[in-house]
Amino acid sequence: MLRIVLASSALLLTTARSSTARVVPAAAFLTRSITKCAATSRSLQMTAPEVTISNAFDGGNGVLVKTEEAIENGVTNVEVKIQPDIYTELEKKQHFQHFYFRALVKGCGTVRYSIVNAGEASYAKAWKDSTTFVCTTTPSDAHSWKRVLDTKYEDGHLTWTQTHERSGSAYFAYFAYFPPYSYERHLQFIAKCEASPDCTVESLGQTLDGRELDCISVGSGSSVCWIIHRQHPGESMAEYYAEGLLTRLLGLDRNGAVDGQVRNVLQKYKFYIVPNMCPDGAIRGHLRTNACGANLNREWTSTGNDGDDDYYQAPTLERSPEVYHVLKKMDETSVDAFLDVHGDEALPFNFLAGSEGCTNWSTRLEALHGAFLASYERSNSDMQREISYEPDAPNEGMPNICSNQIALRYDCFSATLEQPFKDCLTNPDPTRGWNPARSAQLGASVVDALAYVHPYLRDETEFWKNLPEEDKYIRPTNKY
Repeated sequence: MLRIVLASSALLLTTARSSTARVVPAAAFLTRSITKCAATSRSLQMTAPEVTISNAFDGGNGVLVKTEEAIENGVTNVEVKIQPDIYTELEKKQHFQHFYFRALVKGCGTVRYSIVNAGEASYAKAWKDSTTFVCTTTPSDAHSWKRVLDTKYEDGHLTWTQTHERSGSAYFAYFAYFPPYSYERHLQFIAKCEASPDCTVESLGQTLDGRELDCISVGSGSSVCWIIHRQHPGESMAEYYAEGLLTRLLGLDRNGAVDGQVRNVLQKYKFYIVPNMCPDGAIRGHLRTNACGANLNREWTSTGNDGDDDYYQAPTLERSPEVYHVLKKMDETSVDAFLDVHGDEALPFNFLAGSEGCTNWSTRLEALHGAFLASYERSNSDMQREISYEPDAPNEGMPNICSNQIALRYDCFSATLEQPFKDCLTNPDPTRGWNPARSAQLGASVVDALAYVHPYLRDETEFWKNLPEEDKYIRPTNKY
């Protein structure tokens, strides 16, 4: 049986996000023989393990609360707490759900990890049927992450177990809500894009923490398509989507060679692609906010009336420069088609949320939404049309939400694209679930949907009367 004693717990509970917590083995157990690890073929005399929990790295979030020896099965309990984002002035709350921490264990045995404040998270109901990811090799390798299938949510705790089987040198495991996309990986990918002769990489401005807001432009067409990703920093699948899209557009995995559909699309569109809208929040381990607590997806226009107590000016260089700089560039280029790529904690589907609640929603925009989504579904069956958020009632959409503001500002096809944290029920894979590779594939296949809808983007005729029945708009529901 494993025994761990926590030292200086009062200090551990008050340390900052970058703190580490060290667990010291009880002296009485230092020479005790424990049950052999599954990976060994003979009994071993070993000391009780030392366990360290840390989050002092890019995107880390999770601090040790306490550890205790379990009464049954010789399983050690380790309790971890997610730290919240900075307070959001507009929404009057502190978001949290993202976690990503490292456990270092010397010795072997089974540990039950618990997120003890999961029941207070921003989307606590979304924990149901969620699975934690674990990596025991290289966390920067997206393919090294596996789902922990015994993850469960009950009594306000998200729990899972991990058997640490290494008895010699220290054994580590990283745990995360979804495989991280690090800033180092971001910079390496931007460098790969910059090396391509077919695109231009520019900074649209700097974030509050002084990072560049990278934008890749490619194509020579007259129609302008903007695709932005990861406004909410904890939704790392969005940046994997961007990587898949740009890899296909630039032929990064084929020495610059691209397929015929890409050549066709690049003659019709000029793309502006922002892979990460919120690098500050991503590095800080936030779920939804930037360095000062702004939820960027609520910063696309001011709310309230100027002069009133509830007036909220947005975007501003002081609070949301990421949105300010992108919107400024959009006003220079205009927009004919737009996607804002996210991840959704609750719904186990890929889906689009349209601009149905905007004052300019029309038969034209409805037809564009339907045709785009139907084509996307045909090109990649991980996309579907029936399940989404319940559409806003007519004229009741929030104009400060990004995709709504773009639809209003440029009278164009505009949508929020959501990917699941959970498994994707249109093509279930209980072992792998939704993962970075599938996010990248979904990003690559959006090219086909954009090619299909292009002739209709600015068509002033009643083109929808000639579209096939299979392209018809389907009003979605969140019930499944």
